[in-house]
Amino acid sequence: MSNLRLLDPSFGDSFETALRRFFSPSVFETDQPQLKMRIDVSESDKAYSVKADLPGVKKEDINVRVEGNLVSIEAQTRSEKEEKGEGGKVLRSERYYGTIARSFSLGQEVDASKVQAKYADGVLSLELPKAATADSRRIAIQ
Repeated sequence: MSNLRLLDPSFGDSFETALRRFFSPSVFETDQPQLKMRIDVSESDKAYSVKADLPGVKKEDINVRVEGNLVSIEAQTRSEKEEKGEGGKVLRSERYYGTIARSFSLGQEVDASKVQAKYADGVLSLELPKAATADSRRIAIQ
């Protein structure tokens, strides 16, 4: 008789979850957790609004660059060194450090001189006013 367990999707048990239960969690975990920056971009008639999640990042470690219609956000996270007293040892450390960057282009150029940036509660908010567009003219053909 086989000791295989059949996985039935109706019970909400995915193959990956089953493997995680079977094998030690350390088999699937990477040495460095992958840093992710989630962003929301919205547009109005006059400006773009961007919200980027940067939890655990200090305001001084965030760099925002705007060139034309290209927006680049870079942030650096730093972990503090953890020390134990005599005889103590670290059993598991899941804190990390590293750099995360995200660049994206918008449909219209941004007026870089009027950009406003605020950082509170781990969320970077950018207000990116659209640059004035040149008026289009009808050209007479001779």
